[in-house]
Amino acid sequence: MTHANTDPEILTGTWTPGTDGPRALRMALGRYATGVTVVTTMGPDGPVGMTANSFTSVSLDPPLILWCPSRASARFAAFEGAAHYAVHVLASDQLALCRHFSRHGTEFAGLDLSETPEGLPALSGCVARFDCRAEACHDGGDHAILVGRVLRAAFHPGDPLLFWNGRYGDFLHHG
Repeated sequence: MTHANTDPEILTGTWTPGTDGPRALRMALGRYATGVTVVTTMGPDGPVGMTANSFTSVSLDPPLILWCPSRASARFAAFEGAAHYAVHVLASDQLALCRHFSRHGTEFAGLDLSETPEGLPALSGCVARFDCRAEACHDGGDHAILVGRVLRAAFHPGDPLLFWNGRYGDFLHHG
């Protein structure tokens, strides 16, 4: 990896498969801003949640989305085997919820919850929620690519929580 400057704000470099480690690739991927989600399901021992920023729309007809859980996660099996899951797009004021589900995927006590018709935990205050039926699971290297058929979607006003360059934030409004 070649660096013009080591300040993370202006770091430049290159990455080539087989010759460079994953850090430079991760830094390049970090230049793409993403929204932040928490995905919930019911596991064999109760509700499970996971923070994920690998989420995107796939198709409007049929209505499909995808997200990619890490195979290294202790919660991976619960999502890989889930018949249904709910993807919550976090609002800009939900950083604490993001961090909670990054660390504690089975702790739902004290959270403001409702339940989807499929019996999944539904988090309140999110800018959108997609209730999905599992449609397909594909190999994605150290992640799985889970495709979900959207059964219903709810959305509310507000700014999303964003992840960019290893940091969380929101939009700056400029008119």
